[in-house]
Amino acid sequence: MTIGKLGLLYGACIVAFFAIDFVWLSTMTSRFYQPLLGDLMATKPKLAVAAGFYLLYVIGVVALAVVPGLREGAVLGALWRGALFGLLAYATYDLTNLSTIQDWPWQLAVVDMVWGTVLTGSVSVIGYYAGKLIGI
Repeated sequence: MTIGKLGLLYGACIVAFFAIDFVWLSTMTSRFYQPLLGDLMATKPKLAVAAGFYLLYVIGVVALAVVPGLREGAVLGALWRGALFGLLAYATYDLTNLSTIQDWPWQLAVVDMVWGTVLTGSVSVIGYYAGKLIGI
């Protein structure tokens, strides 16, 4: 696996992650997050911080789910690793908030952990097939 191919794989995963999460957030923010969070929610997202999350998180997706799946030649390996990584990462955020922020909505924590699991598992599968297409 060359650095160039790894860069293409990372780029494909970033695009997939951002596109899918954008659809989720653009449809669910006003219908789900805003009613539950109220004044806790920023009126405008801090885009640089969000970009930092995406860039760092997808490194984890590629390194911990996609590449191991490609090495095994097993899309299901990429899927379960990605789903597990998503659950653990999103649970870290959500369960910490439940334990430290007064009145943090448990419904938000549950939905967000499920979303992180589904999103990261899906992106891992997309990344797996992108890697195959790239020739990894």
